Amino acid sequence: MTARIAICIDDYGLHPAVDEAILALVGRGRVSATSCLVGGPAWTQDAPRLKQAFDAGRVDAGLHLDLTEDPLDATLRKPVGAWMRDSLLRTLDRKRVRAELVAQLDRFEATMGRAPAHVDGHQHIHQFPVVRDIVIEELERRYAGGHRPWLRSIRGAARWRFKGMVIETMGALAWVTSGRRTRLPQNRSLLGVYDFRGGADRYRRLLADWMAHARDGDLLMAHVATGIVPGDEIAQPRVVEWEVFSQDGFDEVLRGAGVTVVRMSEIVAAS
Repeated sequence: MTARIAICIDDYGLHPAVDEAILALVGRGRVSATSCLVGGPAWTQDAPRLKQAFDAGRVDAGLHLDLTEDPLDATLRKPVGAWMRDSLLRTLDRKRVRAELVAQLDRFEATMGRAPAHVDGHQHIHQFPVVRDIVIEELERRYAGGHRPWLRSIRGAARWRFKGMVIETMGALAWVTSGRRTRLPQNRSLLGVYDFRGGADRYRRLLADWMAHARDGDLLMAHVATGIVPGDEIAQPRVVEWEVFSQDGFDEVLRGAGVTVVRMSEIVAAS
């Protein structure tokens, strides 16, 4: 039986090399979603090109809530470890976090002309304690009675070793529960978590494994770029993933696993 999954590339707006890779893969039907950094250096320049694909129904464009790299309020910026600590201690300034989320949603809508197809977080920060409550509350307030974005669930990340266990522990169960309570749809399980090591050969093996385990409604997360993004901590892995996604063998992996790439918005609408 064919499994319908979505493939989402993160960080649209970070750099032209990232945006070029994403648009190329959308054009080839290999990617069905992208999550956007509206404070990213390339957002203003490259967003109109994404809007064309979004409006044409070729891709789900969503907000990638960013509090660690380029938040609109630069004074909020701090490493993800600090956000993890402060969220667990419940010492976050809720008003400032809410104001940043609102500002990023406003910028997305002003550029794209409508609500995001989905909402998630850079470095999975959307599901952290306190942050997740603010995200759910604001989406409920903002989109009550209208379009309801789908949410990225991190459930299942723990299957992929220690990094996935840490990610899932930070709030996957609570996030799923909140989504169900508010009827905000989510993907079934998350694929694509790894340590960004091993080069193209290892990534091909991981991809084949993820596809072999894929089930209807799953979401594969990935990061691509056509070239090195200066100063980016995963600059080389992005190029590696682009190499694998752009080669002819990618489609063969999908066919062999019985996987079809579709927009998550289509999957949740039919469920």
